[in-house]
Amino acid sequence: MPLSSKPIWVAHLPDPRGDLANAKAGARPEALLSVAGLRVAYGGINAVKGIDFTVAAGEMVTLIGANGAGKTTTLKALTGLVRPAAGSVRYNGADITALPSHRLVALGIALVPEGRGVFTRLTVEENIAMGAYCRDDKWGIRADHDHVFALFPRLAERRHQVAGTLSGGEQQMLAIGRAIMGRPRLLLLDEPSMGLAPLMVQKIFETIRAIAATGVTTLLVEQNAKLALEMCDRGYVMESGEITLSDNARALLANPRVRRAYLGE
Repeated sequence: MPLSSKPIWVAHLPDPRGDLANAKAGARPEALLSVAGLRVAYGGINAVKGIDFTVAAGEMVTLIGANGAGKTTTLKALTGLVRPAAGSVRYNGADITALPSHRLVALGIALVPEGRGVFTRLTVEENIAMGAYCRDDKWGIRADHDHVFALFPRLAERRHQVAGTLSGGEQQMLAIGRAIMGRPRLLLLDEPSMGLAPLMVQKIFETIRAIAATGVTTLLVEQNAKLALEMCDRGYVMESGEITLSDNARALLANPRVRRAYLGE
């Protein structure tokens, strides 16, 4: 199928209104991402202990938990950066458990990693171009490039600046911009608020919300449980490599156990 010249996170996704109609009709939304029995081990240490969860098309889901709970390892397993010891990962109905990372990017899965992971010796413009490395649709790339700079005017002002000289918040913007240059259908974000000032966190989360509103399915890993649950549709609580709670976001925000453990109440 030829790529459209329009930003694909708008053009190629199922209309989220269809998912809403299904929900109103009582139908279960189709799972874009389905994880079953996922286990990841580092030597003799079980970092992820057989977890199960789903993310429906067009949905925003958060995975919350303390440091060391296994959240980042889970994202690494989903994106081919570590090999699961057991279990399966299905995307759009296909088993992708054993696929390498570059194949997953081509399928429409993008990761914004913990710590940004920008190419510090490349310019802002070059980092953004790297996000489209698996594409060859010249006009579509140009349109998406312009869209990234419209989302993040600060990056446009610094387009010729070396990425390593940007502030933490600017690097987070750059990491998100680079990810959406791959035209993702599924966007994975690992701790986007880490180390950022409150005003920058607000800007980053407003942008994530705007991207998700176009229909991009989003899985957010975040220590700031209140912020994550206020923004997402559903949530999973991860503790010591296991998922111990799952519910809609509003119910988790009201859950006394979640409030004590993650909201400081």
